[in-house]
Amino acid sequence: MKRLKQFIMFAVATAMMCVTPAFAAETTQNTNMQILVDKVKADKKLLIASNMELNDQESKDFWPLYEGYQEGLAKVNGHLGGIINEYAEAYNNGSVSDALAKKLINEAIKTEGAEVLLRREYAEKLAKVLPAQKVARYLQMESKIRAAIKFDLAANIPLMY
Repeated sequence: MKRLKQFIMFAVATAMMCVTPAFAAETTQNTNMQILVDKVKADKKLLIASNMELNDQESKDFWPLYEGYQEGLAKVNGHLGGIINEYAEAYNNGSVSDALAKKLINEAIKTEGAEVLLRREYAEKLAKVLPAQKVARYLQMESKIRAAIKFDLAANIPLMY
């Protein structure tokens, strides 16, 4: 559990480094950011592996599904990043129009819905190859990581005015 907490803190810090520059005057080099993102992905995979207690057959079946889920999450995260960047640009220019606010609301809800559908899809796929307890454990770890990242994003993205 201590490793999960440490990883979540690292993942949150990485997520904030990806988003915070949108609200600041400075930008970070893309290469350094990609190195950091790759490290988080590798650490996450190690954390998942160390907590799943998979036997050989489960491992063979689980990891391709894990990779598919991560690809789906990357698309969701990319869309969320686009929404945040669009908001940041308008915010940094002084205000957000009602039209943009409506668009951002709809896009944010669409993104949340896509994430729920993705989780449901992969829960069903995982249930075909793992016992329910292991599916729940995996989804619980994913949920904790995403909740921590979303909390930090919410705490650091300024309210609209």
